[in-house]
Amino acid sequence: MNKRQFLKTTGMLGVSSIIPHGKSFTAENPDTPKVCTLIPSETAGPFPLDLSTNTFFFRQDVRENKTGAQLNLKLKIIGTQNCQPMQNVRVNIWHCDKDGLYSGYDQPGNSGQAGLTYLRGYQITDAFGNVEFITIFPGWYNGRVCHIHFQVYVSTSYAAVSQLTFDVPTKNAIYAAFPSLYTKGADPLSPSNDNIFSDGYSLQILTPTPNSTTGGYDGFLEINVQGSGTVGVGHQERENSKQFSVGQNYPNPYTTKTTIPFTLNLPSHVTLDLWDVLGRKVATVLQQSMSEGEHQIVINPQSLGLALGNYVYQIRVVNSNGTFVDNKMMTVWPEHK
Repeated sequence: MNKRQFLKTTGMLGVSSIIPHGKSFTAENPDTPKVCTLIPSETAGPFPLDLSTNTFFFRQDVRENKTGAQLNLKLKIIGTQNCQPMQNVRVNIWHCDKDGLYSGYDQPGNSGQAGLTYLRGYQITDAFGNVEFITIFPGWYNGRVCHIHFQVYVSTSYAAVSQLTFDVPTKNAIYAAFPSLYTKGADPLSPSNDNIFSDGYSLQILTPTPNSTTGGYDGFLEINVQGSGTVGVGHQERENSKQFSVGQNYPNPYTTKTTIPFTLNLPSHVTLDLWDVLGRKVATVLQQSMSEGEHQIVINPQSLGLALGNYVYQIRVVNSNGTFVDNKMMTVWPEHK
């Protein structure tokens, strides 16, 4: 099966050819509409792993025990409907290690990878549409140029799956700078030699820059997907909406305090937890039975001992119909920003 046939069977055919026009305008010329070009979708294989079933993968640092040049990867998710950042969107990444091996699956000649979890993880976009990961610069393996897989999981009804790669001179300069780590040497392929990127890759090229503090590299890529400032609706979202709804905290970002609004359709036991981007629960704000109707919870980060940064608030609702969970990202931001 070729790439286009694969995309057709997965319902993603035509994504790479759509170039919608957003409604926002460039700062340089306010009379010129900004164009947001949809990121090409690529195959998720051959080694995808469903991260949604294991909360362990909600983490910023995905390295585990893997060695390699540190890569601080920042991705910004933009909705093509209005060319604005999309918050509360889950972004998964996964890639091979410095030797070209993936966790989770045994590969020919390299057993012992099944059940491992290195170099996989997900984050949720903040108020500015950003996610950040700490990982290593990936290696390469025969037949594929060096790359990183990512999935922008907008809702249970829509997810954009794609890959990013690196400009050739910078990539091979990194391999040359760490010969004891990247023992296979330079990557023999460029994106144009890789069938996955045969339909173009200009929107998927990342150029790492040196980071003098870590001795590694920083990388940034803007990713445009279908949607706007609001996320899509799928089966799970519809099921949750029958029981409760959770609003975005306001203001967001915030410095001193913020309010989380939610509505219960039935009397329920409600738990509200806060998690940091490292995947650690940092506070349980609420745990009590509540009546149906509209509710608001005020959070003061200082009283909870929270530092500036991003936190996920998760609401778990238990009622006569079962258990239901939803979450959103909030941003505690310096006052001068």
